Amino acid sequence: MLSLRDVHVHLGKLHILQGVNLEVKAGESAALLGRNGVGKTTTLRAIMGLVSKTDGTIQFNGLDLSNYPAHAISGKGIGYVPQGRGIFPGLSVLENLNIGVKGRRDRDREDYVFACFPRLKERLQQPGNTLSGGEQQMLAIGRALMSRPRLLMLDEPSLGLAPLIARQIFDAIRTLNRQDGLTVLIVEQNANHALKLAHRGYVMVNGLITLAGTGSELLQRPEIRSAYLEGGRHA
Repeated sequence: MLSLRDVHVHLGKLHILQGVNLEVKAGESAALLGRNGVGKTTTLRAIMGLVSKTDGTIQFNGLDLSNYPAHAISGKGIGYVPQGRGIFPGLSVLENLNIGVKGRRDRDREDYVFACFPRLKERLQQPGNTLSGGEQQMLAIGRALMSRPRLLMLDEPSLGLAPLIARQIFDAIRTLNRQDGLTVLIVEQNANHALKLAHRGYVMVNGLITLAGTGSELLQRPEIRSAYLEGGRHA
């Protein structure tokens, strides 16, 4: 479904992505791990056309995404939940959910989102800035789901959340993937949660994928355990 081949990104004089190769098949969940500043967020932003690649190819369902401007890529079936959530704080939950929907409200899709995150239905008329951090993350994911994506990309969805709330977020993502068949690509600092969720995982170092395998395989690798599971949360 998603394929990156030898993708390079330069930001000014910085060579951020230095030949990234990554693949996510339809129905899979994939996790991208790596220390802060190695290019994980840039990878997602390159897929969405928010930064321009300088070489390589990014294909989604056989489409070369280089042929489309950033505002058109979400319409091709990719939902993106950025780091920091990116909700509109002065708009209500309902307004946030429908801000990207063209034409009339999509009540069927609203009901789908509320089934995933029942708490949002309880907060329907509340402004986004009055929600808890976990509720804001639910709202950010729900807003991405409103466009009926075939691929959902999430950047650090558990960042700043209490462990119990983070577990609820990951349970919802797992349900979306395993029960609903939604393809997922996740950048996440909590390697334990991410790799337990992922069918496949990738480790990025200095703009390159240096290690790849199934989620369970990577969980057992001693270098992964020492870097991400036994000495802190660096992913």
